[in-house]
Amino acid sequence: MILALAIAVAVFVADFLIKTRLLQNFSQGSLPVIKNIFHITLVTNKGAAFGILQGKTELLISIGIVFIIIFFLIAKKDIKKSLTLAIAFGLILGGAASNLYDRIFLGFVVDYLDFRIWPVFNLSDTSICIGVGLIILSSFRKSKITKQNGND
Repeated sequence: MILALAIAVAVFVADFLIKTRLLQNFSQGSLPVIKNIFHITLVTNKGAAFGILQGKTELLISIGIVFIIIFFLIAKKDIKKSLTLAIAFGLILGGAASNLYDRIFLGFVVDYLDFRIWPVFNLSDTSICIGVGLIILSSFRKSKITKQNGND
């Protein structure tokens, strides 16, 4: 559990520092890092992923709080099963907490990673996606091991 919490705190702090720095020193514009491929673009999102549920901040805050509580309870039980799950849970928890913090204290989520072929996103979104990917990979490995042992 300590590893997962350390990863969650690291994700939260890193994303918080990046967002704070951008909000203080960057106007609504776009800074090409690799022209036409990757830009830093400051965007505020009052919705959820891909801008759905625009303006439903209270609902998204409520969903976020419930998700974090349920996820924490599930993680607490399953986290001891593998290092991969500990890392995954930490990434998801840190990302969810960071975006929830934005919604509560700013009224929107700050996004800034712009690859020009996908909606602008942030480090928290990336952490959540990587964490979910690790859980999926872990479940495939688990089911493969179960089948090899003849315990379908």
